[in-house]
Amino acid sequence: MSGKMRYVVCLVLLLVPFRGASALISWTDGGADSLWSTPQNWSGSTVPTAIDAASIDQPENTHCVVQDGMIAECETLRVGNGGLTTNLDITGGSLTASGAYIGVDSPAGHGILNVSGGLFSTGSLQIGWSAIGTLNMNGGTVMLSDNLIVPGLTGTGTVNLRGGTIYASDLRLTSDKGLIDVGAGALVLEGDDTETLQAHIDAGWIIAYRGQGTLHLDYDVTHPGWTTLTATPLLDPHPADGSLVSPGQVELSWTLPDPCVPGEAVLVDVYFTDSLEALEQFTDPAAIQVVSAQNVTSVLVQTEPKTRYYWAVDTYIGSEDDPVLGPIFSFYADNMVPQVDAGADIVTWLEDGLRTGALDATVTDDGAIAPYTVVWTVVSEPVEGAAGIEAPTAEETTVTLTATGAYVLQLEAFDGEYTGADTMTIRVYDDACQAAQSLPDYEPLVGDLNGDCRVDELDMALLEEHWMQDSSLTDDWYAVD
Repeated sequence: MSGKMRYVVCLVLLLVPFRGASALISWTDGGADSLWSTPQNWSGSTVPTAIDAASIDQPENTHCVVQDGMIAECETLRVGNGGLTTNLDITGGSLTASGAYIGVDSPAGHGILNVSGGLFSTGSLQIGWSAIGTLNMNGGTVMLSDNLIVPGLTGTGTVNLRGGTIYASDLRLTSDKGLIDVGAGALVLEGDDTETLQAHIDAGWIIAYRGQGTLHLDYDVTHPGWTTLTATPLLDPHPADGSLVSPGQVELSWTLPDPCVPGEAVLVDVYFTDSLEALEQFTDPAAIQVVSAQNVTSVLVQTEPKTRYYWAVDTYIGSEDDPVLGPIFSFYADNMVPQVDAGADIVTWLEDGLRTGALDATVTDDGAIAPYTVVWTVVSEPVEGAAGIEAPTAEETTVTLTATGAYVLQLEAFDGEYTGADTMTIRVYDDACQAAQSLPDYEPLVGDLNGDCRVDELDMALLEEHWMQDSSLTDDWYAVD
């Protein structure tokens, strides 16, 4: 197979005029790196501010990067101009703009916004104004206070929603030159837009997993007051698309589709790489192929930490379209944060001025970095020093409490890189009856006249004391002050 077309996710930003901006600052990529924050990468060696228009329109195939820890801003953002292909990569940190558009004013130009982490906030976002605009979203968040428009005036716009979430007030999918391909990501629109989205789905302008998935649409369910659009793939991939897995050996698995002729074997080609471009462009398929024309449903691959991987399964079902090109799935290999359960909340009471009880916690970790360590701490207590933990660095230990009131204990687990934490609350009362009465499902016993959680001779004495007494009214027209 010498050629392969794969859809590229693209989000077009809404065109916002440059009115009010103090300057138009253009990307030059002249610095030692490709970071937004490097002055030498911009015309005049000036990083754009909140009142400056930022234009990323040269050189060809450039990548401007906003990464972890970076706070970037501009008044209006445009990517892809003058007949060239340019990229803005948001891998972390944040970028804020009043308005943005991707794919600007030349039909030969191509603006590409790649979002894999961080936060991009803008007013409106337009994909493909008069050029080609693409949003490839693999993670992170795009937050729009206004509309998402795909495409714009005369351009072409594509949104590949492989991960992350796009929030917008509304969606304007204005022609058959716009396409939204939903994968592991989500599109969330303010209000009830189910009818409009369904019309776009029926028109073929919104698809799932390159036409090999199922779209899910709800209003006021996933996000109260909002419409949510998600998708699931037909191949049921594992690891799940967009998921986080422990690094090392990973098993890729999938479900085979039905063949055109019942009983015939379905063969697959599987491609696996850490380069999205290698899979999309498909210039050297042999270098990324891990299964070739085999009737299998899984394969083992090796992964490295802090790396996003991409894979696709092409199937041979006996069709004239064989191989049927599968969508691109992705997952991120990283050390997993320890999962901590500090245990259930406890209700108890003092006896002889104290109470000692067990702390029953559970920690789950992948062990990718090192064996985890734990530490218990007292977050709050009714009296300073009223809680004493016997072995604070043991997962299962005991605590001694010497005062009534609420105690909040926290368990932290550290695996050498990440920390997971959970809290539990212990409420201590003077006696067992008070403790019982504090429970939400407590119901007093019939006959417990003095409220001590027992029906005994004291209640009988109260009953006898008031036996045959009558507290009903004697005046049939009783005045109430």
